[in-house]
Amino acid sequence: MIKEAMLYEKIGRGVVHCFLCAHHCKIALSKFGICGVRENMGGILNTLVYAKTIAIGVDPIEKKPLYHFLPGSASYSIATMGCNFKCGFCQNWQISQVDKKLLPAAGEEEMPEEVVKQAQQNNCKSISYTYTEPTIFFEYALDCAKLARASGLKNNFVTNGFMTEEALEAIHPYLDAANVDLKSFSDDFYKSTCKARLQPVLDSIRLMRKLNIWVEITTLVVPGLNDSDKELKEIARFISSVGVEIPWHISRFHPDFRLTEVQATPLETLMKAKEIGLSAGLRYVYMGNVFEGNDTYCYNCKSPLIRREGFAVTENLVRLGKCPHCHSAIDGFFG
Repeated sequence: MIKEAMLYEKIGRGVVHCFLCAHHCKIALSKFGICGVRENMGGILNTLVYAKTIAIGVDPIEKKPLYHFLPGSASYSIATMGCNFKCGFCQNWQISQVDKKLLPAAGEEEMPEEVVKQAQQNNCKSISYTYTEPTIFFEYALDCAKLARASGLKNNFVTNGFMTEEALEAIHPYLDAANVDLKSFSDDFYKSTCKARLQPVLDSIRLMRKLNIWVEITTLVVPGLNDSDKELKEIARFISSVGVEIPWHISRFHPDFRLTEVQATPLETLMKAKEIGLSAGLRYVYMGNVFEGNDTYCYNCKSPLIRREGFAVTENLVRLGKCPHCHSAIDGFFG
């Protein structure tokens, strides 16, 4: 479905300036933005993926991963094709990296009303805009989020954080939570590996917290690229500076897409990163894509509170948002 895009302006001679994401693409007639799903048609910027779902699922919220946002609940998860990053290690590259020739036929139409209906029928407490980058299907996500909020459902983004302040201001009244990929603390890494920049991601994380969006952060630790003690410490210090209550998910890389020659992340590296995060003062640090390091502990008395096996919550002792042992408030949204 073709629909006029939001967050753009005409700048003359048929060229449009898209300010949905931090690339700020200047798009000539009949050309596409970097995301591959926004096209200048006769001086009008259109989104080509409105209501064109390429992936749909009912997932545990822990899969996003969001561990402090309605833990143990199901989330109706949707995506369209496309992304504004070009990560060589993308683990959803089949749907994120767009072949423009496939766009007209890519995905099944599911209008926002149907998204909300399906979420309710599947006993979901939230809708997750995930799998690819929700920023690039912003108009669709926003319309779904408005209807979801009116129906008592929560909304969350699983995002690379490379959106503009204007985009966040538009979505924030309806956005309850976000898991942001902080892929590195090196601008060179972002430029060479993702074809993007670091600073806009940091700015988005700070603005999300200012707007009272619940934030969790994920770093996919790739051997030889972003796994040095120096870089992990820089990430941990940054998160701590924004809020020690922000959970940090340190995920294991496995070879995929263009990085098939790189080994999977050793467990020892994840354990080291977890210690770095805790030493930086973070209250909650988790290891991802492994079967350990996923439980939630009280940051004050260290009592176990939420037990997990994979993506399943097997025990949740948090009551009214507090530790039952020392009564400390546990950060997050627990329903």
